[in-house]
Amino acid sequence: MKREDAKKLSDKLTMRKRSTWFSLDKEEVFAYSKEYMKFIGKSVTERLAVKNLVDLLESRGFKPVSSFEKTGVKRGDRIYLTKDNKALIATVIGEDLKEGIDMVAAHLDAPRLDLKPSPLVEDSEIAMLKTHYYGGVKKYQWLNIPLAFVGTVIKSNGESVDVSIGLNSEDPVFVISDLLPHLDNREGDFRKVFQGKDLNAMSGTIPIVEGKDFENPVKLMFLNLLYEKYGLVEEDFFSADIQLVPALEPREVGLDRSMIGAYGHDDRVCSYSALTALADMSSIDNPKRTAMVLLFDREEIGSEGVTGAKGQFWVTFIEKLLNLSGAKGLYEIDFLLEKSRMLSGDVAAGFDPTFKDAHDQANVARFGYGIAILKYTGSRGKSGTSEASAEFMGYVRRLLNQKGVHWQSTILGEVDRGGGGTVAKFFAERGVTVVDAGTPVFGMHSPFELLSKADLYETYRAYKVFLEGGDV
Repeated sequence: MKREDAKKLSDKLTMRKRSTWFSLDKEEVFAYSKEYMKFIGKSVTERLAVKNLVDLLESRGFKPVSSFEKTGVKRGDRIYLTKDNKALIATVIGEDLKEGIDMVAAHLDAPRLDLKPSPLVEDSEIAMLKTHYYGGVKKYQWLNIPLAFVGTVIKSNGESVDVSIGLNSEDPVFVISDLLPHLDNREGDFRKVFQGKDLNAMSGTIPIVEGKDFENPVKLMFLNLLYEKYGLVEEDFFSADIQLVPALEPREVGLDRSMIGAYGHDDRVCSYSALTALADMSSIDNPKRTAMVLLFDREEIGSEGVTGAKGQFWVTFIEKLLNLSGAKGLYEIDFLLEKSRMLSGDVAAGFDPTFKDAHDQANVARFGYGIAILKYTGSRGKSGTSEASAEFMGYVRRLLNQKGVHWQSTILGEVDRGGGGTVAKFFAERGVTVVDAGTPVFGMHSPFELLSKADLYETYRAYKVFLEGGDV
């Protein structure tokens, strides 16, 4: 075969991956990324993320579901629901809700350090906060970095108090100190060397009174300062959701400013992309199919609890929509879910060339190549995964190709190397047709994760065309 004929054949038969930077509008990418950086910087907990996203929704005409209980719902209505201030659902009602929903699901929680129910102790005249890590973390990554004290406290009288110390540049921060290398003779697996029980944050060293005969004077100084600032007492820790999160500002990374470094990309990047995609739908005033975004809590620990994807609140919400649309319980939710489609939005493992052996290089997401589509996740023999069908993969592929959205296929690491899961399987169990699709990330679960601005923007575009619906 002649060389020119072989080239034509190669162009026809071979799948070619190409960086999105050669075809995207860089100004649009950077403008969207700037707004995302504002969001991720002030959304360091799931509660704050919900608050900030509700503000966004209300600015775009969305109303709480309680506003529709007397009037019912109709095509084009924009509705949202929050659950315990930690989870959020938003939807735009289509022509016939019973014909199914096009959904994007993501999660708002991120790995962090939670305070224990009785966290404050004093040892050797140092006040320390004891923590319990949440989600899969490399514990050593949380040592010797500035941490912020953020959360919500319910006082004995029922009053709710939001606390935040460390996010403002004028605030003090908290630090979990590590042992200096000169004296560190620990050896072995880092998972055994760094223990969860040792994640105690330095929180004060000034005693409230002088003298050895007064018990825990440094701890009392901490409590007094906390009382002066927020009116809290030690028992209030028992009814509190307080986290220690990285006190690190989002930053542009690389001389070309092509990346964003921040805490919580996993998975607030997919949450933000999905909700802005819903709000920006071209068909938002007159959608054919109902579009919905579901943002959960607790994904990092298996989606347990009332605010996780295993919970019932999202099912109850859809049932309420059915009733408000006039179905009045005559149409069962199981039939609706069987007609529904979903992109399970969760970040993918990006290819870091320093750790090549962790990936199958023919099946790995690369920075700047678009949203990553995972036919399956799971681990070791595809255990714990929901694998998308060829038919649905074909639909997503055609849709993204026709709309000019850049995408890439990937899996989560080399076979037998590890693995993980998403919320996809919980929806598949209810009959929803689903596939995982999200933004590639470096340093996943670390205090400062990295992503490509181009992939962020293509994630938004992919969710937008999917939520707009239509057959291809």
